[in-house]
Amino acid sequence: MGSSSKMISAVLFLCFSTCVIAGDPTLEFEWKVTYGTIAPLGVPQQGILINGQFPGPKINCTSNNNIVVNVFNQLDEPFLLTWAGVQQRKNSWQDGTPGAMCPILPGKNYTYRFQVKDQIGTYFYFPTTGLHRASGGMGMIQIHSRNLIPIPFDKPADEYPVLLGDWYNKGHKSLKNILDSGRSIGRPDGIQINGQSSKVGDANAKPLFTFEAGKTYRFRVCNVGLRLSVNFRIQAHSMTVVEVEGSHTVQNVYDSLDLHVGQCMSVLVTADQTPKDYYFVASSRFAQHPLSTVAVIRYANGNGPASPELPPPPPQNTMGIAWSISQFRSFRWNLTASAARPNPQGSYKYGKINITRTIKLVNTRSSSNGKLRFGINGVSHVDTETPLKLAEYYGVADKVFTYNLMKDEPQEGNKVEVAPNVVNGTYRNFVEIIFENHEKTIQTWHLDGYSFFAVAIEPGRWSPEKRKNYNLLDALSRNTIQVYPNTWAAVMTTLDNAGMWNLRSEMRERAYLGQQFYFSVVSEARSLRDEYSLPETQELCGIVKSLPKPAPYT
Repeated sequence: MGSSSKMISAVLFLCFSTCVIAGDPTLEFEWKVTYGTIAPLGVPQQGILINGQFPGPKINCTSNNNIVVNVFNQLDEPFLLTWAGVQQRKNSWQDGTPGAMCPILPGKNYTYRFQVKDQIGTYFYFPTTGLHRASGGMGMIQIHSRNLIPIPFDKPADEYPVLLGDWYNKGHKSLKNILDSGRSIGRPDGIQINGQSSKVGDANAKPLFTFEAGKTYRFRVCNVGLRLSVNFRIQAHSMTVVEVEGSHTVQNVYDSLDLHVGQCMSVLVTADQTPKDYYFVASSRFAQHPLSTVAVIRYANGNGPASPELPPPPPQNTMGIAWSISQFRSFRWNLTASAARPNPQGSYKYGKINITRTIKLVNTRSSSNGKLRFGINGVSHVDTETPLKLAEYYGVADKVFTYNLMKDEPQEGNKVEVAPNVVNGTYRNFVEIIFENHEKTIQTWHLDGYSFFAVAIEPGRWSPEKRKNYNLLDALSRNTIQVYPNTWAAVMTTLDNAGMWNLRSEMRERAYLGQQFYFSVVSEARSLRDEYSLPETQELCGIVKSLPKPAPYT
């Protein structure tokens, strides 16, 4: 990870704050966030680098490790990082969203301290401020099982992180200005893989991945784009899905895989072909103007370039949606495998828990004062100068936002209210969330602080009788869900993690212009058993900056 990203493991850890747990190994990182020239599509542009790298440094850790990341913001704008998929148990203070934290100001630093508690899997970090994600500042998070817990496949010869997705040649400032003016940023310019792109037959393309014949490799793949779903595939090689966003899966074999914005998965690939070069292919899905790119996989001691004939993409349009839904349904929880804990995943019988609340969310595209806005159930979120969590903790929420402007059912009409969008979530309630998409474009949603069971995706409109079609046995526990045009999706989760948690569109344009809200999940006990107190080192901003600090939780 380089000399400036030092990593320290220790059995005993001096507790920096209540947000880091003594007794578990600790990994420490020091990151400098700067501008630098990058060219993911071959066009030089200003990018956001971490320690001079794009993608940024990989966090390679083990379940229950403490993570300490000292971030120095050397940009000319405020900056925040979120750790998408890391649940931050009892600790939304470190979640890195504008509703939970003050940004790191230019020339300042902030040290994130959190634990990857009872989690394994493939995730990524990225900036939540402005449109920074459009210029980089992102990297892979790999959480391994502890040695005492078996994994349901043999240890691979190597692991390859793959951050791919659509890309714009305009920088984040230009894209933000477009959105602020009330317009859409439009379609992207191409697709990148680990900060690079290439064309078939490019003799100068350097290999991104190396194989040795007969060995098996794990690819951890995340779609970090802003807008487009992507399909990936490898010439002449099949892929076995073994993990999706922290869940070990039934190990089915695929020729190609759809990966929607914000989603991650792990596949095993065996080097069982004639030693030469092969293409890793990534192409857009459900886009009017198809985009694609390739990366070279090179066999050691191989002889010969990759074939110019690429494996075909899946079908598009209506047939493509049916194909993709079928693939979603084929991803199933491995009930006998362990994950972060020794007990099998299937020992948690989510299908037998009574639903205490149903929330039906309908995404909309509209305008407010002549400017483009995206909303949910008639509310379009705006960030506040005082983070929502701080306002709530200091007892001044009424001066910053109003709870429950958004109702549990969509409202009639096309009006949208532009305001902070905060919904009360009752602590430890088991909730059902329905995402209904009436638009012509695919959506992807992400929930911070939790995993949910993705129990169904179907065409049409949802109604209570649709519950009979839910997968209540082996649906994946994950943190993202895609919703195809004119379809609905259903997820279920227990709100057992106190904090202020963001539920958002993973399409960055839509989230920036309002398609998101926050769950306020409060434990009335104000106990350290349920949530950590405000860290002593936490930055304060907005109206709470000069207020006396509340008594800590006990």
